Order: sequence, then C-alpha cells, then structure tokens
Amino acid sequence: MKKSIVALLSLFSISTQAQQLRPPAVPLIANDPYFSIWSVSDKANESVTRHWTGKNHSLQGIVEVDGKAFQFLGMPKINYKTYASTAAEKVYQAKYTLDTPAAGWEKESFDDNSWKIGTAPFGDGAGSNPMRPNTDWKTKKIWYRRAVELPAKFNAEKLRLQVSNDDDVQIYINGVLAYECGPCYIAGYEQYKLSPAAQKAIKPGKNIIAVHCINPIGGGFVDVGIQEELPPATPVTAATQTSVQVKATNTIYTFDANGVQVKATFTSPLLMDELEVLARPASYITFETSSKDGRSHKVKVKMDVSADLAVNMPSQEVATKVLPNTTGGLKLMSAGSVEQKILGKRGDDLRIDWGYAYVAAKNATFTTGTPQERVLKSTFDFGTVGQTSKSNHLILAYDDIYAVQYFGKNLRAWWRRDASMTAEKMLDEAEKDYSRLMAKTAAFDQQLYQDAQKAGGKEYADLCELAYRQAIAAHKTVDRGDGTLLFFSKENFSNGSIGTVDVTYPSAPMFLLYNNTLMKGLLEFIFEYSESGKWAKPFAAHDVGTYPLANGQTYGEDMPVEECGNMIILAAATCLKDGNGDYAKKHWSTLSTWVKYLEEYGFDPANQLCTDDFAGHLARNINLSAKAIMGIASYAKMAELVDDKATANKYQAMAKEMASKWQTMAEDGDHYALTFDKKGTWSQKYNLVWDELLGLNVFPKSVMQKEIKYYLNKQEKYGLPLDSRKTYTKSDWIMWTATMADSQQDFEALIHPIWKFANETTSRVPLSDWHETTNAKQVGFQARSVVGGYFIKMLEGKLNK
Repeated sequence: MKKSIVALLSLFSISTQAQQLRPPAVPLIANDPYFSIWSVSDKANESVTRHWTGKNHSLQGIVEVDGKAFQFLGMPKINYKTYASTAAEKVYQAKYTLDTPAAGWEKESFDDNSWKIGTAPFGDGAGSNPMRPNTDWKTKKIWYRRAVELPAKFNAEKLRLQVSNDDDVQIYINGVLAYECGPCYIAGYEQYKLSPAAQKAIKPGKNIIAVHCINPIGGGFVDVGIQEELPPATPVTAATQTSVQVKATNTIYTFDANGVQVKATFTSPLLMDELEVLARPASYITFETSSKDGRSHKVKVKMDVSADLAVNMPSQEVATKVLPNTTGGLKLMSAGSVEQKILGKRGDDLRIDWGYAYVAAKNATFTTGTPQERVLKSTFDFGTVGQTSKSNHLILAYDDIYAVQYFGKNLRAWWRRDASMTAEKMLDEAEKDYSRLMAKTAAFDQQLYQDAQKAGGKEYADLCELAYRQAIAAHKTVDRGDGTLLFFSKENFSNGSIGTVDVTYPSAPMFLLYNNTLMKGLLEFIFEYSESGKWAKPFAAHDVGTYPLANGQTYGEDMPVEECGNMIILAAATCLKDGNGDYAKKHWSTLSTWVKYLEEYGFDPANQLCTDDFAGHLARNINLSAKAIMGIASYAKMAELVDDKATANKYQAMAKEMASKWQTMAEDGDHYALTFDKKGTWSQKYNLVWDELLGLNVFPKSVMQKEIKYYLNKQEKYGLPLDSRKTYTKSDWIMWTATMADSQQDFEALIHPIWKFANETTSRVPLSDWHETTNAKQVGFQARSVVGGYFIKMLEGKLNK
C-alpha cells in the first residue's frame, strides 16, 4: 500500500476537540432505508451489528495475530430456542376480551372461561406492522391470555419475550409483571428480558402469559411469545477497543490485539456536492494494521458479511456466490434471496428481500462458507506487520435492481438510470474513486464540524455530525424515468410512509444547506401528485404511499393546514436558495390553490392533526396557525420573486394582519398558549423560525424572545417538552425553537439537554427524535430523516440574501 494512502487515513484522527458524545447507536453502513447497518453498543464487539430496525444484519470482524483470533467487530449470531411462538412464526389461539376485566385477570388462577377465543395476532389492520391481524381489535384496549409450556430445564435469565406492540403494553407471567412500556410501540418484533421477579415466577410446565395493550391513536397490534437466547457455539477472544470516533461520513474504531493495532474505518461517502457518489449504494471498510509492541507479527483480517442483508427474515432462502472478477480487477461475491420478488412488499419494519448484496475487494481471498452459514467471507493477509502501517479495504454494496414503484411504474435508483449501468460497473467506479473519496470525506467531516461549532457550539456540532448520515440514509435517490431526480423519504419506525410532507418539512434544513437539487427532489412528487389530477383535493397530500410503493396516499387522515403550510414554506426556501422564482413559476397554480386554502382555513384551524400527530387531534392549534401565517407570507415572498408585486403586497399584508391578530388571541401573560381557547397552556412555536430565516418579517422579534424566556424555565433534564400536555419532546423541534433565540447562551442552553439525551439514553437505537425529557428513554421513532432539521442553525443567514 502506498504511503500516501496510509497518510490520508491519519486525517481521520484530526479533530478540533476530542469527541465526548457517546452515540446511542453507531452508523457503520448508511446508504438508504434498506442498506443500513449500525452498532448498538459502546464497543463494536459487544453486540451483533443491526439494521436500523434492530434486526440482525451481521458484520463480523476477526483479526488473527500470530495465529490467534480476536474479534473486533460484531458478535457471533445470536440464536434462540422458541418455547411459545409469536404469530409471525406460527399462529396460536388465546383467550381475549375487549371489556375491562375483573381484578386479578393476570393471575394464573383467574377464570377466563367467559372470554372469547381468538387467533393471534390481534389488531385493526391500520398499523405499520407488516403482519396482518387474524383477530380484529378495534377498541382502545385489549386483554389476552395464553397458556405456554416450558421444559424441565431452561435458563430464566436468558429467556426473552418476543413482542410486537402498537401501542403501550403490559405483559405478566403467572401474575407477575415481566415487561411494560408506555408510551411506546414496536412495528416489528423485539426481544426483551424478563423482569427479575418474572424470572423467579416462571416455571417448568404450564405458565400463563397475560397481556394488556392500549391503542390511544392510530393502528393497533399486539403479539407476544417467549424464546431462550442460546450461547454462541464457538466463543472468540475480544480485541480491546481503544477509541471510536463518529464523524459525518466516517466512523473510525481502533483496537489492540496481542500487540497489534487495528484501525477499522467505515465510510459512506454521502457527499452532497457529488450526487453520483451520494446515490451510489457503496460503502468502504478500511483496515489499517501496525505493531504497537516493537515486534513484528503475522496478521490477517477476516470480515464475514451475513447474507441476511438480502432478506427480510432469516428463514428466507438465500443464494451466495463467488462471481467472476470485474473488468477493473475486483474480486466479487454476492448474496440474494432465491425468490426475488422485486418491490413485492411495503411497510415499515421490513428489510429488503430482492436484489443483491455485494462484497468487492482487490487484495482478499473470498469464500461463501457453507449453505448453513449464509455468509460472504473475505480474508486479507497483511503478511508481516511492523511499526509501519499497512492498509487494505473492501467495498460493501447493494443493487436493488428497482428501487421504488411510482404510480404503477417501477423506477431505477439514480445510479442505475442508464440502462447500461450494472453493479459490476458501479463497483469499479467506487474502487477507482477510493483514494480521492477517503481524502474528501475526511476533509468534509472536519469542515462540517468546524462550521457547526462556529454556528452553535461544540455540543451542537457533535449532534450535527451524528445526524448527517442518518438523515440522508432515510431516503432513496430515484430517477423518474426522464432524468428527473426524486428523493423519497421513508418514515422509519413511524408508519412506513414514503414521501411524507411533514417528514420532509423537518428534514429540509440540511438539504437546503447542502444541495437544492435534493430539496426539489423531496417536493417534486407532491406537486406532481396534485398536478396530475391523481390528488384532487384543494390542499397538499400527506404522502404518496407506503415505502417502497409510491402509488398514492395511504395515511388514513389528511393534514390540510399542516401540509399546505409545509409545501409553500419549503417552496419559498427553495426559491431563495436558487436566488430566483423559477421553481415557484413552475408550480404557481398549485401553490395558489394551497395558499387559498390557508387563507380560508389556516388562521384558526379546525380539530385536525398536525405533524405531531402522535399527540392526537387538536383544534385551534396556535403553532399550526403560525405555520399557516408563515405559509401565506412565504407565498408573498415567492410572488415578489416572480415580480408579481400586487400579489406580493396582498399576501404580505394579509400575513401581517393575521400575525397581529394571532398575538392578541394567543396571549397568555408571559407566553403564548397552546390553543386559542385554552389559557394556562403552552407549546413550542417552532414554526415561527421561518419568519427570520426567509426574511418574512411578519412577527415582531419580541414574540420569539418572550417564548424563549418562558421555555428556559420549562426545560426538563433531557429537553424542553413539546407542549404542556406531556413531558415527551421532539429534538428536531427543539433545534428549531433554539434557533429563534437571540443569544448564543440561550441557544446552547436549549441544545445541551438534547446532547445529554443522546449521550445518556439507554435506548440503543439510531438517533430517536421522540424521547422522554425526564428519563431520556425513546418514546418512538428511530433512524428518521427528520434529524436533518438539526442543521437549521447552520442554515441561518444562508437563504434570505
């Protein structure tokens, strides 16, 4: 390996300040909603690496030093023995009731003969779980009981409840509480330890699992089983992790193993000034080895990539192959499902089960192991390693063949829009770009951190670099078929919608900051949905389907004021970023229809949902009213840009009149209320941030500063609550709220609890944007694009020039 390559790798160690933030989960591979792998522990070899949904997507790294093996990445695959299956594995029957049962319903001795008998799972079919219910549950609450048999011998500490719940759930075993969460929901299935008391209560033979689930809003679903976690077949000595750094596009680990240092760098080159590279579904894993004890060592690095990357469930049949070398000389392996039902499923908690995962490298030996192993194995022989570093790398990539179905037409990913493009050609291009991109991503990471630190301080910069890859990788870059770029978001662990407008809205600051083409790609399909006549309502749609099928809105309820305001505000921001009104001209008729809706219905909204739909319906929502006013003023701004002065004057005057009326009606002493009719309440007015960002100037600055002063006295340990109804919050909205502060001190005071949440949360998942401010636990949502909203402080001053 040339010295120049080793030298550029050292750039990753350069940082203006030592990183202190402990990420709740560490991004390893981050390309799109399906191709996404994370480490969920402080040390890379303390957990199985996972897809963002929490399902195993195993990468295992082993370094052999003088013949002795040390694991530095991942863990051997965790296997389970099922004692009581969930309906995902095998359907079962249970006693259930939708009426509040008598006291003691959870106990073994309870008489449940009057309860109904139903086949699991229970649900209403409206949730995001891909499993369909066998027994309808359409009330707010359900209780059910099932008898399960355990063998004479088992390890109670290794028993796991396998649970899918939408929403809050309590699970008892023989009358003892084994697990509960609330507010919470899991769209798929997760394993949870039994409480210590339940471990003592469970016994050989017959046991009673008693479940209570509550569905306050949205879809309902519940299913519970029991498994035992089995020990690994062949334990391996763990390497000693000495550091981890999570940068915007790189994650860098260092390990010690028997006198040898191993540096493993995971690079997803998501550079927004290079769309072809950003859209390319290829990430690099670089291994750098050197002796640290002054002696020479024989070193090999082995990387095992599970074929589970290519299937939704481990039970699906896969084919693994060592393929012919590419024309560029890359050795190649692939894994893919045997069935290959392209775009065959839609939903939230789903992994891809079509297309092919690829491993490529020049200097490795490849094997696919046995059919039972389901793995792509690569070995790099570093030979004799001394104090001078040696480096090798591999490329991990995914070809989904077709990425999205758009109103009945299967669309290619952006990188595959040319009919002659193949995975092999893409990999050759990625290999050719390796040295350049390693240097460029290192420089970009450093620049992003410096820019963020200058804008908002060190803790703000820590959060921005953690959010960067996650925000991009929750999207898919697609060609409409005519060279038009569409940038589809997925509502990860929310409801699985594709192209959701009120997810685009909080995500937008990062894309407005770095690439306006991607910003337009987030808006274009919503405009087209209306302009094609497929969406005929006088307000913007909520979404265009359920990922990856974008065939029309699937969300069960409209958000008319919310989505009209979002689309108009973002269209104005896009125009200001361009420096002209051309984008507005293209969609002027649609924008005019939407602004008329806001003019008529936006100021004092009816009982409806807003982007914070998890909080339920709310009439006369003052923050939603502020969004409508921002939308009307944004329309005036665009009219000004297209040189329609009369329209600009009309809507600017309208927005100012509404803003004046808003202040009077929303007034609640030292702050502004949650709704126009409920004094003694409050909420974050994050929508007002656009008044300054877009130069709308319809609200006096005193409004924002009055609110900021009030918020600073309402903060909990882990953040400012969303409003006075609950103590949970949305961290993206806190970022927007903080950006309205007129002092750096106040901004950082509002940001610090978010940093503290990310650093201390026990919810080890890709950054959740919905958490509890009192205990730092995830309430719901993870790995979502909305953390792109963290970049709003960096966007300040970059639009209204």
